[in-house]
Amino acid sequence: MDDAQRRLFWHGMLLVLIGLLTGAFLSSYTTPRLGLSAHVGAIMNGTLIVAIGALWKHLVLSPRAATALVWSTVVSGYANWAGLFFAAVFGTSRSTPMLGAGHVGTPLQEGFVEVLLVAGAIGVVAACVLVLVGLGKGRRT
Repeated sequence: MDDAQRRLFWHGMLLVLIGLLTGAFLSSYTTPRLGLSAHVGAIMNGTLIVAIGALWKHLVLSPRAATALVWSTVVSGYANWAGLFFAAVFGTSRSTPMLGAGHVGTPLQEGFVEVLLVAGAIGVVAACVLVLVGLGKGRRT
């Protein structure tokens, strides 16, 4: 098994475990609905990371693009979970207005959550583009 593939599998499964543990404490968050989002989001991001690991041998990418794919996938998964988790703990709502309705965090908390969620979104979009490019190149060979 390729080292990058093993790394993707490991981080994906760790994120699934983090998601399961996050779900065990839903009633103790300031915003339980955001806690549920963190729980589901971590499991979904972990599953995406494992799926990309399973696709790894089918991707045709330069070493630089492959490295970017691994780290954008892993970092975005953790950033998305952390953003939702801290939104649930702090009770922020600027970045998640529907789920955080009725709650407001401090400006620092709101900014921290926003940075995590934006970074996670950018990372997962970049990862999806890299996977599509890697799969598209594979058809031509």
